[in-house]
Amino acid sequence: METTRNKTLSSQELMELENKHGAHNYHPLGVVLAKGEGVYVWDVEGKQYFDFLSAYSAVNQGHCHPRLVAAITEQASVLNLTSRAFYNDKLGVFEKFATEYFGYEKLLPMNTGAEGVETAIKICRKWGYEKKGIPANKAKIIVCGENFHGRTVTIISFSSDPDAKGSFGPYTPGFESVPYNDLDALKAVLEADSANIAGFLVEPIQGEAGVNVPDDGFLFVAHKLCKEHNVLFIGDEIQTGIARTGRLLACDYDNVRPDILILGKAVSGGMYPVSAVLADNYIMDVIHPGQHGSTYGGNPMACVVAMEALKIVVEEDLAKNAYHLGVLFRNRMKKLAEKSNLVSSVRGKGLLNAVLVNDTPDSSTAMDICIALSKNGLLAKPTHGNIIRFAPPLVMTEEQLDACCTIIEDTILKFKKG
Repeated sequence: METTRNKTLSSQELMELENKHGAHNYHPLGVVLAKGEGVYVWDVEGKQYFDFLSAYSAVNQGHCHPRLVAAITEQASVLNLTSRAFYNDKLGVFEKFATEYFGYEKLLPMNTGAEGVETAIKICRKWGYEKKGIPANKAKIIVCGENFHGRTVTIISFSSDPDAKGSFGPYTPGFESVPYNDLDALKAVLEADSANIAGFLVEPIQGEAGVNVPDDGFLFVAHKLCKEHNVLFIGDEIQTGIARTGRLLACDYDNVRPDILILGKAVSGGMYPVSAVLADNYIMDVIHPGQHGSTYGGNPMACVVAMEALKIVVEEDLAKNAYHLGVLFRNRMKKLAEKSNLVSSVRGKGLLNAVLVNDTPDSSTAMDICIALSKNGLLAKPTHGNIIRFAPPLVMTEEQLDACCTIIEDTILKFKKG
């Protein structure tokens, strides 16, 4: 249990503290977590749960992976931050490691996913003006409907979510939206104004929108169209990357190499905020001193933790495990859909999956199911009202997955709408 000034605080008291003293920008499930290890988390009263959200896919390597704990502890006792006003002895090593790991020539380090997206937008626009020859302030970036790329003012400017966007204007111009998974719409926009389009920003799978998986070949053809029109293909792999979908990158399913690759979340295994934008020299060399940066970006602790996190992905074969367990999970959920009219369908790749609840998006059914799941020892959260996203740490075993599927099945089969 959490304590303050020698007083033991219960889950209820801790939730009340957040409600009273914190901004109400989230609506958490009524569980207060105090400890994590591998695929498990515990609340302050000591109840154990399977974590089926993984901090929105940041904890792919599992909670408190001992190698990550050791790496950050050791570096924290030596040097944590210098800022980029000076060189440090870890950044260049990390940049070499990560560019070779993902197959790019340059890396620009930041901290959060939203910063990564902002960085990619700036690089893309600058490339458009200085390399493609787009007239000043005319560059456009094509995005997809129902996207989620972060919550800065620029990013929400091209969001279709009224909660994310409402009452935060005026909005940043320069973006045009096409429906996700619609190649005809993308082709039409590219052909209509190719000269002024600098980039196409896309999630290989739309996570926040409810794990929307595009048709096979969508990314391949979209990338080909971008090449034909001298437009940069920007892959937002913040949630889908780092083995989550059963490949190192979700773009790998379509053999697509983004011109600009955005990474975050599991780059550090959830141990520390780390994001990165990767591109080749002909794109990245438009950025010069004074034009972009971050106080914490590229700090020694971030570099050490990220390298260890990425090594774990390969050495523990997490992509293969995610692919295998994902097939098992979807098969179990498809069988559940045959038994229960509460489950419409399941979709996903690897261990990024969603179960569609047979009710309206404005109903409380999906949230009520998640509350019931938590009481039975499994944590998940709805997205877009009637969709439950299931994304456990990639270190999960087949035996653990089987136990989780049983919890989900038993909960839904016994569930009664309020």
